[in-house]
Amino acid sequence: MLPLIIVFAKAPQPGLAKTRLVPALGERGAARLARQLLQHTLAQAMAAELGGVELCMSPAPGDAAWQPLMLPKGLQFSSQGEGDLGARMARAARRVLAQRSSVLLIGTDCPALDAMSLRRAAQAVERHGATLHPAADGGYVLLGLSRFDASLFDAIAWSTASVAASTRARFGLLGWPLHEGETLHDIDTPDDLVHLPPHLAVAAEERLQCIAP
Repeated sequence: MLPLIIVFAKAPQPGLAKTRLVPALGERGAARLARQLLQHTLAQAMAAELGGVELCMSPAPGDAAWQPLMLPKGLQFSSQGEGDLGARMARAARRVLAQRSSVLLIGTDCPALDAMSLRRAAQAVERHGATLHPAADGGYVLLGLSRFDASLFDAIAWSTASVAASTRARFGLLGWPLHEGETLHDIDTPDDLVHLPPHLAVAAEERLQCIAP
């Protein structure tokens, strides 16, 4: 069975989305880019044609914050719920792996994680049991699993440069093999904007020109 792709996302609201980009893009510009990254990620996930795509949402599905968005047909929806990122990811992974053979967990911050990368990740999970795409900042942009253990998510210092290393160490303690994909770039800070693909970079550049002194 092909893996379900779960995309974790916050509603792209000004002042709440991509806040570390606000100094460069302003609140509305950062939210606009967050919306474009979300739409790009969902399009790539759907194009991968694996075992389906679920948008795991904060706030929950049906909240007014999601109403302005045009979301792809065929998308599944769920709520992230309470807790830190680890608790939310663990809850989703446990739920899916109780019913399916594998799952790919991703966010919306890495435009380089395209449909081909997702297909390769699915193949890696099938061959090795687990796969991880590290991020250049020390985190990871994808975690693929064929079995669940809560230790992969518990007591991780999320949003720090130690996330990928800590996760590797947990796999080592479990004695589970882990395949690693190439290191990719998240778009989290103004310095990361150079890694935007051209169709997304145009919007960011237009915003930068608007606020330039």
